[in-house]
Amino acid sequence: MISTTHSNLSEMHVKLRQATPEDFPTVLALLAGCGLHTASVTPEGSTYWIADLNGVPGGCIGLEHGEGVSLIRSTAVLPQARSQGLGRALVLSALTHASLRGDRGVYLFSQEAGDYWARFDFVPVGADEVSAALPDTPQVRSGVLKGWIHDEQAWKRELNRGDQA
Repeated sequence: MISTTHSNLSEMHVKLRQATPEDFPTVLALLAGCGLHTASVTPEGSTYWIADLNGVPGGCIGLEHGEGVSLIRSTAVLPQARSQGLGRALVLSALTHASLRGDRGVYLFSQEAGDYWARFDFVPVGADEVSAALPDTPQVRSGVLKGWIHDEQAWKRELNRGDQA
């Protein structure tokens, strides 16, 4: 377990790493540890990162790839690892990767964390826009198939050429 007592905060060490196929059980465990659904989470057509806090996995983020756009999904930081900068580091890593891929924009779904995503210049958009832009990504396919997609709040961040999150 990650301990975050006040006395050792200055000694915290965060390391981001791109997940390999062997890391995927760790990604699923992090998501489950945060109470997030894992049914449509797959490494195919996606890039995932893991944030280690003092050598222990504490968070993850995924980026599902489309044509010129990507979808952030599965953003999770374990409760005991929060407020250490892991979430911010993961988001900036995903945005930088999308920019380097040449993406024009990045989408995501979030009902409860809109204020968080607004800090990264995401703005609300309709779920139909995400469905049209990324029809073949696992999360969009799952949302359409299971019927939840139109009840979700979607967000978008435009990326400019050379944008470095």
